[in-house]
Amino acid sequence: MAGKDYYNILGVNRNASEKDIKQAYRRLARQYHPDVNPGDKSAEARFKEVNEAYEVLSDKEKRQKYNKYGDQWQHAEQFEKAGANQNVRWDFSSSGPQGSQFDQGELEDLFGGIFGRGRTGGFSRQARPRRGRDIEHPVEVTLEEAYNGSNRILSMESREACPSCSGTGRIQNAVCSACMGSGMTSGMKRIEVKIPAGVKDGSRVRIAGKGEAGYSGGKSGDLYLVVSVKPHTQFQRSGDNLKVEVLVPLMTALLGGEVQVPTLKGKLALKIPEETQNGREFKLTGQGMPKLNSSSKGDLIAKVKVVLPEKLTDEEKRLYRQLAVLRPDI
Repeated sequence: MAGKDYYNILGVNRNASEKDIKQAYRRLARQYHPDVNPGDKSAEARFKEVNEAYEVLSDKEKRQKYNKYGDQWQHAEQFEKAGANQNVRWDFSSSGPQGSQFDQGELEDLFGGIFGRGRTGGFSRQARPRRGRDIEHPVEVTLEEAYNGSNRILSMESREACPSCSGTGRIQNAVCSACMGSGMTSGMKRIEVKIPAGVKDGSRVRIAGKGEAGYSGGKSGDLYLVVSVKPHTQFQRSGDNLKVEVLVPLMTALLGGEVQVPTLKGKLALKIPEETQNGREFKLTGQGMPKLNSSSKGDLIAKVKVVLPEKLTDEEKRLYRQLAVLRPDI
């Protein structure tokens, strides 16, 4: 196959499922993302290749055309029409077109007709407006950002309507030379997005109209941010609830008292009743994670870890021994 091998770029075989293609794309997009590799031109070029390959292979119609015509897939309709007129069945997935044989001059005439340069005059039919493709972009956030929400500026591959032909692919009935008739141009763009409070691993945040530009004046697709949340050193998350370990001194656990419980918005006082056992859990209602697109929150579960005293003085040891006589089970 001439040109780029999109399957090879994503590291999948030609029979790969949509799921396999999406997983390969997410892995490679994270690996070569410009934010992860600042200033690395080779990584940026690889990132563009990965996005280009995914754009085609994730679209069922485009993938079928690519499988048949290779890197000439964007001209599938022209090939089909020209092939029908010349009794040719095109198959760029193997060794070349099949059917009648052409010499060099005949091929030049045929391709000239396809691209508007030959004696046939090209094709003048205007493409119908079509909505742009939705695209996905991975975003990693901290637990604090997931709690409060955040704004991000993303660097991402962009396919926009060609400014030369306004996305039509043609200029005065001739194929646009700037985009080779595709109606689209590629490049990098920076976009500011808002990540709402309450997102979790796997959340998909829709940014309307920020996907691929529409074709021939069609509406733009949407951008979907695929969220992953970094593990936290102090809090464990379960759905909308959080769990945290609270250190409680032995005397406080025995006699009762008050301890400070960390939360994602500061510390809260928690009353510890007498004779609190190690591992006991207390629920702090509404102190967990915000629920996505809701004003309510989950709960915070504070789990007690009783801390034994260290570096006892001789007097303290004597008193503990007296207590041990009274309560040998302590």
